[in-house]
Amino acid sequence: MTSRRTVLIILYEGVQSLDVTGPLEVFHGAGVLLGDLGTYRVRTATVDGAPVRTGSGLRLAPDAALDECAAADIVLVPGGQCMADADPRLLDWLRRDGPRAGRLVSVCTGAFLLAAAGLLDGRRATTHWAFCEDFARRYPAVRLDPEPVFVRDGGIATSAGVTAGIDLALALVEEDHGRRTALAVARHLVVFLRRPGNQRQFSTQLAAQTADRPALRDLQHWIAEHPGADLSVEALAGRASLSPRHFARAFQAEVGVTPGRYVEGVRLEAARRLLEETAQSVAEVSRACGYGTPEAMRRAFVRTLGTAPAEYRRRFRTPAPSLTTA
Repeated sequence: MTSRRTVLIILYEGVQSLDVTGPLEVFHGAGVLLGDLGTYRVRTATVDGAPVRTGSGLRLAPDAALDECAAADIVLVPGGQCMADADPRLLDWLRRDGPRAGRLVSVCTGAFLLAAAGLLDGRRATTHWAFCEDFARRYPAVRLDPEPVFVRDGGIATSAGVTAGIDLALALVEEDHGRRTALAVARHLVVFLRRPGNQRQFSTQLAAQTADRPALRDLQHWIAEHPGADLSVEALAGRASLSPRHFARAFQAEVGVTPGRYVEGVRLEAARRLLEETAQSVAEVSRACGYGTPEAMRRAFVRTLGTAPAEYRRRFRTPAPSLTTA
């Protein structure tokens, strides 16, 4: 018999619909896979039990009012239009009943509600990258980290923008029911179970700016497609038809990072993909991604991800059964 857990998802006017439905589908999918739809008993609630509209206009009818809900194993606070004028009744409920949850979770700007209720003071947290500056200004007592996909600090977890809520829900399923179950759910939803909490919200290419001049833009794409090539400043400058000094200055000015830092990020991402998706040995991956030796790649992984390549592969490339609805 699979142990059952209750999940309470809080709704409010202007909530982000995907912040609600993304995690909900993860928890439902786990029940389908495990053959027990009651594995996670998901309920939704508003302050007064009345329906609300999401930020995109979708009407959501809750199961109950918050005060009618018993303590839940997981309380999830989605993001949405909640950064200003939060309902005082919702904040009062969070202060009083939020700490009673086994795990208190926010998605995207839902962290603003937890912070406004004083639940994140002194804790490490994250939120959607676009709102980090505002968050830090409003809640200086929170140790905001704008980089990770999600952050866990004790019994409270906060996640970055929108789809990061799916990543966090998958991490909770993995914690409750194991890696194989979480990976099968991810495959069924056609999402990646590839993002550990400490991974950056953006890939190197998304996090960096796109260069203005075509030669440097083309070079950015070429670097991503050829991580094992000679990517020294001199070699890249030659491809861009610039002197090394001019190239280094122009690249940093237009892309926002030095050529070396950009190459380092691209190579790390390429190595991660090969470890996750292929059977190539660590030595083969290190050569294919331009590290030269397994030791050089190991140092890069430990420095950035806090784990060695072999352990990363073990953690993120576990086979799992297919998810069926039979």
